[in-house]
Amino acid sequence: MPVYKYIELIGTSRESWEDAVKTVVREAAKTVRNIVRVEVEDLTAEVKNSEITEYRAKVRVLFLVERS
Repeated sequence: MPVYKYIELIGTSRESWEDAVKTVVREAAKTVRNIVRVEVEDLTAEVKNSEITEYRAKVRVLFLVERS
């Protein structure tokens, strides 16, 4: 039977929330194999001088645990 695990990560971007989510997947894939899903839990942004300066996406990444 397969076993899955979630990890929670926060991605950032100066462009958009979508790009922040893509950043999480891209960076997580460097060290985590078998990613099968991401779930966006929260979207926030940093604001300076009435302008958004950084988009943040808090996501849960689901991956298949490998067996030896």
